[in-house]
Amino acid sequence: MEGMAEIGDSSHMRQKLLDSAARLLAEEGPAALTTRRVAAEAGTSTMAVYTHFGSLPALVEAVVEEAFARLAEAMDRVGRTNDPVADIAGFTRAYLANARSNGNLYAIMFGTASLGSYRRRDPDDLRIGRAETFSLVVEAVQRALDEGRFRPASAVRVATQWWSAIHGYTMLELGGYISRTGGVTKVLSPLLENLFVGLGDDSIAALKSIATLEVDALEQPPGEG
Repeated sequence: MEGMAEIGDSSHMRQKLLDSAARLLAEEGPAALTTRRVAAEAGTSTMAVYTHFGSLPALVEAVVEEAFARLAEAMDRVGRTNDPVADIAGFTRAYLANARSNGNLYAIMFGTASLGSYRRRDPDDLRIGRAETFSLVVEAVQRALDEGRFRPASAVRVATQWWSAIHGYTMLELGGYISRTGGVTKVLSPLLENLFVGLGDDSIAALKSIATLEVDALEQPPGEG
């Protein structure tokens, strides 16, 4: 039992260090990221950083990996239905909800929070990190193409258009430029409708699929529901 407790405590401390580093990077920038600050934020000693990650740069790498892992987990929970366009709407819901819950990590994932000298040098690292989540969307888009919901096109390009749209909305909402209350109804849902219809979907079918966004739940103020 004692060994299990130690494993649990170790996992908990590792997560606290990741969360502390993410907050410092997102809110204060890379200059604030020192082993002393991270340890203080996590309520532990500087040795814990080296015990769990080996170095400060390795901690930053782990933060980026954690960000993509959380997004992948959220997207994977959407599952697959017989309506591929509804599945894309489901990915939209999961993407936005994950960004809201992990704002600091989201900023780090896509470069809006500077990593300074800690930034990954190889663009392939980011391509690998996003591959799992992106492939889910590509697969749903391909089914929409195969079923005639969308006009013939490259599934990868269509998925990239979707990603560009939802990322733009998410950044504007997180930045306070679009209200969380009403934004999904007034901006995000029409945005998806225009995208899907523009890709060749029937307007009525598109609206039916978009209904799976669960607007009421997405527009609840933080802390409610």
